[in-house]
Amino acid sequence: MVDICLLGSGGMYPLLNRHLTSMILKYNGKNILIDCGEGTQMCLRESKFKFKNIDIICFTHFHADHIAGLPGLLLTINNSQKTTPLVIIGPKGIKDIVKGLSVIVHGLLYDIQFIEIESSKESFLFDDIQINTIEVEHTINCYGYSINIKRNPKFDIDKAIKNNIPQKFWSKLQKSEEVKYQEFLYTPSMVLCKERKGLKISYFTDCRPNQDLIDFVSNSDLLIAEGMYGDDEKLEQAKKHMHMIFSESATIAKKSNSKELWLTHFSPAMKNPNDYIEFATNIFKNSKIGYDLLFKNLNFEE
Repeated sequence: MVDICLLGSGGMYPLLNRHLTSMILKYNGKNILIDCGEGTQMCLRESKFKFKNIDIICFTHFHADHIAGLPGLLLTINNSQKTTPLVIIGPKGIKDIVKGLSVIVHGLLYDIQFIEIESSKESFLFDDIQINTIEVEHTINCYGYSINIKRNPKFDIDKAIKNNIPQKFWSKLQKSEEVKYQEFLYTPSMVLCKERKGLKISYFTDCRPNQDLIDFVSNSDLLIAEGMYGDDEKLEQAKKHMHMIFSESATIAKKSNSKELWLTHFSPAMKNPNDYIEFATNIFKNSKIGYDLLFKNLNFEE
């Protein structure tokens, strides 16, 4: 099971009832935060997630509404007595950016490990969680993310017995390790069932649509996407500032065969995004207006 929470749903600057866009995901004890604008830690306090358990922070880009909340969050994480390393992933230059923001951050009990995204597409593996990135079209260097949760095949005891696999090797084979013993080579396929479908959660804001982005988020179980403007009449404004309107994000959800769409990163001028939901649902029925602390459990298919 994967827990997902949209911590904030606003873009540009926070409102009283709408914090800046960020999301957090928890799976198998590991917590991944994407973006950290002003007020992110306030929403975290109201959520079911623990500061101490944040293992990875991913940044889409370096505009203030996506990263200015980091210094305070680092200190709050420190106050939670975290001692294990924190991994920070972001565009090239992330280490220097964090160093600059951290002038007021002292005495951290934990190490920060940096991963700079060097190319248009990269992939990082953390146990059974794979984080993929794609460069998107914005006014500065910016990336979208997909988080893929792998699911190991079931162990088939009947298959192991049928293939005369010594029981002492079952554990290694179940972990997808090959075992060579005397003249025999035992492979995982000799004891495992077929692969099972995992889960995919994709996230992007601050960009324009293109085919690469559609391919990147394909078959997402949950797509969290840019919704800067609701009305189709705002298309030229969206193009000018390198953002998206609801109907464009809904089109990406439809063409990518995603299961569910959460719209987020709303313009402060859009007081009630629900007024424009039909611009999305007319294209992709399972579209939802994101809001602060929107929460969902995603379960694996049997």
